[in-house]
Amino acid sequence: MQPHGAVPQKVAMPGVKHVVAVASGKGGVGKSTVATNLALALQMLGRKVGLLDADIYGPSIPIMMGISEVFDPNTTAFPLERYGLKLMSMGFWVKPETAMIWRGPMVHKYLTVFLTQIPWGELDYLVIDLPPGTGDAQLTLTQTAPLSGAVIVTTPQDVSLIDARKGLEMFRQVRVPVLGIVENMSYFVGEDGKRYNIFRHGGGTKLAQEAGVPFLGELPIDPRVAECGDTGDPIVHKYPDSPIAKSYLSLAGMVSEQIGKQTEATAELPTLQL
Repeated sequence: MQPHGAVPQKVAMPGVKHVVAVASGKGGVGKSTVATNLALALQMLGRKVGLLDADIYGPSIPIMMGISEVFDPNTTAFPLERYGLKLMSMGFWVKPETAMIWRGPMVHKYLTVFLTQIPWGELDYLVIDLPPGTGDAQLTLTQTAPLSGAVIVTTPQDVSLIDARKGLEMFRQVRVPVLGIVENMSYFVGEDGKRYNIFRHGGGTKLAQEAGVPFLGELPIDPRVAECGDTGDPIVHKYPDSPIAKSYLSLAGMVSEQIGKQTEATAELPTLQL
């Protein structure tokens, strides 16, 4: 237990250049889908990428990446690899129907294992899919992982924006840069070619302006996204030329650009002479 007022020690990940958290204030906004396809989009841009599923209680990355087998941690070499990504998830160790009835210290223990004892090797980006909310798992990752920044996922409607604000504030309190807001399920393009704002529109832009952080873009609704996630072949990989895959490539470019700006800003800080 940390003494009152103590700053937790960040773990060392020497081969990983940048660690990016993908977060949301609530469930149901497609955060895991965004994290998975963002990781694949970064990989399509020629980067070496890993994807860490930090949702201990409800891991979804195994399903989305088409890995249904449960592995023995004593005999299997982790991280696993799929579609060019390095992967780690609690779902590789326990059956999907297993209820993980763990308190905070156990969650902290295993997330620390994922960060420090999994040989990630040389990566340009490690994308971490955080569980929704602002609880133990989120605090463990934000306080111990060497995060380069966080991407906040929201949908356009007000109920999602309220919770997204909470997630954004959490990162600010633990001094993790917010790379920006992405609005998922932003609009739908019908067969008639017209754009329909099913869940309203513009909430992500408004939140980014209010919070003074970049707006990273809009991701449209595409029924194939759910189909691809359920069959274990994410849309960026299965349909790389689709409009939504191009939206993810644009998002990957924006994330890379914002991390570059954060790195430059850090490098320009003056050195104190004592």
